[in-house]
Amino acid sequence: MIVALADTHGTDTHRLADHLLEAVRAADLVVHAGDLTTEAVLDAFETECREFVAVHGNNATPAVRDRLPTECVVEHEGVRIALTHGDDRDETGLSLFGREERADLVISGHSHRPRIVDTGECTLLNPGSHADPRWNRPGYAELAHDAESRFDGRLRDPDGTVFEEFRVST
Repeated sequence: MIVALADTHGTDTHRLADHLLEAVRAADLVVHAGDLTTEAVLDAFETECREFVAVHGNNATPAVRDRLPTECVVEHEGVRIALTHGDDRDETGLSLFGREERADLVISGHSHRPRIVDTGECTLLNPGSHADPRWNRPGYAELAHDAESRFDGRLRDPDGTVFEEFRVST
């Protein structure tokens, strides 16, 4: 399972609890689309995750920017994921980024709004913010590989409640 997060905006901890903390600990891969903000938050995530991949966001301290890239691509169980905070890209820009990286899935943050868009060439996922939703529904995403080489995804509240399901084809 992959867990996707963004926009934690903490200063001293990962701000994970209950179902979400269990999901992060159980995940094969946790990806974070930026705004971990401080090294303490980054360290807290790295402690909880088996495998952790993240990019920095526009609110990252210089120390976090030194440790994390602006963008990256990761492959996991046949899905190619392009990861960016996305503060300099609209939907068209995110879609172009996905095409440039030959990605099946583009994960971004910045807006704090959970959202899925199927562009026909790739899927755009913003998992929202589990800890600082800013007038949006708090959220994160879980993706699980199925037998047909697809990923079934769910947008969830931090308590585990599913509020949207989606599929990423590879």
